[in-house]
Amino acid sequence: MKANSTASGITDQELITRLEQCTLAADSFHHADHVRAAFLYLCRYPLLEAVEKFSTALQRLAASHGKAQRYHQTITWAYLFLIHERMARAEQARPVWQEFARQNPGVLSWENSVVKRYYRAETLQSDLARRIFVLPDQCVPTL
Repeated sequence: MKANSTASGITDQELITRLEQCTLAADSFHHADHVRAAFLYLCRYPLLEAVEKFSTALQRLAASHGKAQRYHQTITWAYLFLIHERMARAEQARPVWQEFARQNPGVLSWENSVVKRYYRAETLQSDLARRIFVLPDQCVPTL
């Protein structure tokens, strides 16, 4: 199966399938695509199962492109927990990606990553945070 030039132009099922089959091109799976995939896993599985399945899929994809070192467990898990919380706060019976994205633009920004509000830069740059989930170490103002 040939990878698309962008992951945003494919269906939800195609995104999950291509992620799990490692057929997404390395340069086509951007931050917003990661967030969309995490959202989809959280729609399909309970939180802890989504964390396990999504993390495994990301690790496999990175390794398939020869970039296993790019996987970052703290960032991955932090986004999953944050997305899960935002989904719960929305209280939608059937969450819809477009609605979630519209209501949570800050989660879609990589340059101004919401995770940076919870973690010091040196923590996110550490090998420990890359290998295991590290708890937030920065005070966050009330949302």
